Amino acid sequence: MKACRLFALLAGLAVLLCGCGPSPLERELIAYQHELADATGLSPPETSDVPNIGDFPERRSLTLEIPEVREGLLDVFALRGCHIANLVAQRNNQLGKTAAPSQHWLYELQLWRRLDHCMNNPAVDSLSPEDRERLARLTETKTRQLPLASYNALVASSEWAGSFSRASAVLDIDELTAVDAQLPALTYLTQAVDRQFDHQWQPDSGKLEQALKVLRDRPLSAELLRTLQLATLRLKEANGLLVSALANTSLPPQASCPLAEKSPSADLLLRQMERLLRQSRRWFSAMDQLLDAHLEGAAELQRYRSQWLSPSGADTPLVRFREVLDHHRLLRQQWDQRCVGDRDLR
Repeated sequence: MKACRLFALLAGLAVLLCGCGPSPLERELIAYQHELADATGLSPPETSDVPNIGDFPERRSLTLEIPEVREGLLDVFALRGCHIANLVAQRNNQLGKTAAPSQHWLYELQLWRRLDHCMNNPAVDSLSPEDRERLARLTETKTRQLPLASYNALVASSEWAGSFSRASAVLDIDELTAVDAQLPALTYLTQAVDRQFDHQWQPDSGKLEQALKVLRDRPLSAELLRTLQLATLRLKEANGLLVSALANTSLPPQASCPLAEKSPSADLLLRQMERLLRQSRRWFSAMDQLLDAHLEGAAELQRYRSQWLSPSGADTPLVRFREVLDHHRLLRQQWDQRCVGDRDLR
């Protein structure tokens, strides 16, 4: 066994014995780099430290202000046919004031639906002109404020912020099934926003809280971002090795040609990287749809989104990984083609 392969295996064994150090995926990527070094007759690349992901913006910089609407008790009583008095009382009591942002949105949703139903009900004709004007004004105000409430329900929740926790780990390839488990949560949250003005759709507090709980239970967004950054850096280092190898005028005597013939794990790792790309693209595309369903939101969210989350942005971890993986496939293909060409000349 070549010395660099032996070094990589011993390093991996040391990690297992001490219970610390690189993640299983990083050990696979480093072992792959050493296999490339064996195949090309070059020294393994120096590995760089993987930077952490960026800080998620603080809640106060994300939320949008919703002006309070104040009406006198007599004015609210005059609209008793709209059945909003009990909702207003619930919102103004101690539990209502300290409720989670998601519960504030459900309150605003119920209030808007009752006002809108009342506004389009024949019973509105029994109101005095002054009360009809008040009802129209309240309905218009709450129609305008409802998207603000649904936006705040998402960005002000601890569950949403927790999905981007920097205190997260790199995923192993087998853990990518977490995307399948958590995608329904993003789908439900998107549906809730898309259909909030649809009277035929009924909100479910339990489903809403469960969807947010799924995000809280595992910081999948952060784990995927960290995994993408790790894989991008290690593949970029491997690309540098292949570029140097291709710059040589002849193959070294010990070259593996094609690489997969003597290193079966080489193609396996590429398949793993393609799976990471597919699952990451599914997750961040679903998140993109969720954010698109909302208002554009605060500038801090737009900045974080364009820098870290967009599946089609200029320089997000997902886009960088896709580009580096595409380049790696090309370099592998060029290496194998060169091997075949040299064989034919012999």
